[in-house]
Amino acid sequence: MLTTLIIGLAIDLGSKYWAFRSIAPDPVSFTREQVLAIAATDPTKIGMLIPRHDSVVVVPSVLELTLVLNPGAVFGMGAGQRSFFMFFTAFAIVCCLAMFVRWVSDRDRLAQAAIGLVISGGLGNFYDRFMYACVRDFLHPFPGWKWPGGWKPLGGSGEIWPYVSNVADAFLLIGIVALAVFLWRHDQPAVAQKPKAA
Repeated sequence: MLTTLIIGLAIDLGSKYWAFRSIAPDPVSFTREQVLAIAATDPTKIGMLIPRHDSVVVVPSVLELTLVLNPGAVFGMGAGQRSFFMFFTAFAIVCCLAMFVRWVSDRDRLAQAAIGLVISGGLGNFYDRFMYACVRDFLHPFPGWKWPGGWKPLGGSGEIWPYVSNVADAFLLIGIVALAVFLWRHDQPAVAQKPKAA
């Protein structure tokens, strides 16, 4: 778990550093104080700290890179609730550590890796909220892909994935899915051993 955590955190913070140095024509730098000053009036306007720039196309229609400052949680929800999300992240990390100590054995490689990913993702975004009062995002998967038939379950333009996120978010999602698989598989022997009702 510790190895996955350290490598995951290094990848997340390194990728954010690279993105904000390389994607826009000039390196983008800002301070926590600048973000807080803007957020005090309107948290949704902290994007003013990023200059206009063209997205970098990594794979056409699959992945683009564009810089975004997220004042909220996953997918930009809860803008301006930085203290709450910092507390929630710390609580989630403690829960993952407790789960690791109580339920995960040395043989449970999937669970160890999953917990390492969840904690590294949580710490990566926690670092951003603490240092910058927002989260640095830059990954935009499936740009322009629309739901069929004009369906708009996420609102807006009807894009399948209208959000810009980061590596920490990806690690969190992968880790949570892997933990769910581990818990499901872990429960299967117990279910199989239950006696059938007469």
